[in-house]
Amino acid sequence: MGHAALKKPAMDAAEYLAWEALQAERHDFVNGEVFAMAGAEDRHVTASLNVAMALRQHLSGSPCRTFMADMKVQSQAGENFFYPDVLVTCSEVDRASPMVKREPKLIVEVLSPSTAAYDRGEKFAQYRSIASLEEVVFIDLDSRRCDVYRRSTAELWVLHPFDANATVDLASVELSLAPDVLFAEIEG
Repeated sequence: MGHAALKKPAMDAAEYLAWEALQAERHDFVNGEVFAMAGAEDRHVTASLNVAMALRQHLSGSPCRTFMADMKVQSQAGENFFYPDVLVTCSEVDRASPMVKREPKLIVEVLSPSTAAYDRGEKFAQYRSIASLEEVVFIDLDSRRCDVYRRSTAELWVLHPFDANATVDLASVELSLAPDVLFAEIEG
């Protein structure tokens, strides 16, 4: 999803959370600045929904929960908040927090041309600071490729690339996503 700087003075996390609760649109919060989230095209929303549906079905009956675009995640590198396309948390702490998740296990971002660099750069750097996070997935709809980054036992993030026709393995939740599931009903 796109970002556009919103002309608003810097605020702290508590001010942001109070302000954000009253907004009709969603906003990321990075280093005291608020960024409006632009709407997404249908391919983006469909891919997010495909992943979320597969995760929700797979995790049914477990302590893990799947959330989509309207759930905030707080990074631990600072008081920054983001709206990932899809996230999974299995945390009791997160179960008690209805508006913000702080201990995700998996985050999925569907890339768009206007946000791909930001998603793979600053946003990914913030995500890596979350101690509970095991995997981050970037889905490129144009190439139909997926890059899965997994935290290793040495605390390094290792890239596991999946080509267009490959089944994507999500080790953090023990789920494999076939391309026909991941890209179902997505044209182009």
